[in-house]
Amino acid sequence: MTSLKLDAIDIRILAEVQRRGRITKLALAEAVGLSPTPCWNRLKRLEEGGIISGYHARLALRPLGPSAMVLMEVTLGAHRQADFDRFEKIVRQHDEVVSCWSVGGGIDYMLRVVTPDIDAYQRLVDGLLAGDAGIDRYFTYIVTRIVKDEPGLPLSVLVPPAG
Repeated sequence: MTSLKLDAIDIRILAEVQRRGRITKLALAEAVGLSPTPCWNRLKRLEEGGIISGYHARLALRPLGPSAMVLMEVTLGAHRQADFDRFEKIVRQHDEVVSCWSVGGGIDYMLRVVTPDIDAYQRLVDGLLAGDAGIDRYFTYIVTRIVKDEPGLPLSVLVPPAG
């Protein structure tokens, strides 16, 4: 994938679709100060360039019913590539694992897990431990309150506009 050169208008488009994914083409063009056709062409270029990977609804967890969100540190027992591949394949099969990051440092992975309750979380962990996931140690951190959980990227910090 080629790195696209982004100018200030591209960054405004990205910020706007990040903030309001369901925005109409006309409203997007007005918000970024372009006429609809050039705006649409830029949006398509950003999609085709792989910068925009999709459009998603952000759901509020609480109105859906009781739930538990847990952060989980995982250290594997062995560290061959096949061990990492096997763990990652197993994790992808569990819808409850909504995020999984391979990390450097004293642990191998950080997971964000959402289940109906803590018992369901523990059943998931018990299954992972009993199965062939290769977990040696894990630590559980129960999320008691979400202070900040931004879905987007800090574009103003990451991507200075090209001159």
